[in-house]
Amino acid sequence: MGLSKQELIALYRRRARRYDWSANLYYLLGFREQAYRRRAVAALGLTPGDTVVEIGCGTGLNFAQLHAAVGDEGRIIGVDLTDGMLAQASERIAKSGWTNVSVVQSDAAAYRFPDHIDGVLSTFALTLVPEFERVIANAAAALPAGGRFTILDLRRPERRPPWLVRLGVAVTAPFGVSLDLAERRPWEALERHFARVRYEALYFGFAYLASGEKG
Repeated sequence: MGLSKQELIALYRRRARRYDWSANLYYLLGFREQAYRRRAVAALGLTPGDTVVEIGCGTGLNFAQLHAAVGDEGRIIGVDLTDGMLAQASERIAKSGWTNVSVVQSDAAAYRFPDHIDGVLSTFALTLVPEFERVIANAAAALPAGGRFTILDLRRPERRPPWLVRLGVAVTAPFGVSLDLAERRPWEALERHFARVRYEALYFGFAYLASGEKG
């Protein structure tokens, strides 16, 4: 069973200070996390002056790339459930001197997207949200024509032996991943709410990048 929201808050509150370091350990398994994050940001097609919302921003690992895309005249809003992760994100913002990056503590399913946004991003977070379809639907309603929602996340790969799937779940369990979460398919919800969706399997099918554009 997936963790409850309170259990997720407690888990990520404990992991917040060492989250960036622990995530980098997956490079030892050939998981090119930063390269995947760069591709996810690029898929949004942001331009200087745009406003982007990141759902499940965590410690702000994507902020530098998002800031490079929207520039000083753009706006970045990071949304996360956990105060500990947002504390680390706020430290990153202060150290970088960004004045156009803000964070909001909110349940993703209850978050009200602001007016005049141009893109929505979620990396390694949306699968943890049971109401992921509501998040996608709310984003689709807020985005203008041409606005994009990009998801980078983990999934259960097809045509892989069960032992390998169980191993993948065990490796990512410290971040709250379980087998039932791996069965969730947010990219299919993306297809229901966006006119054009591009999907790409990554890392032998254990991860994916999907981007939907509003028609």
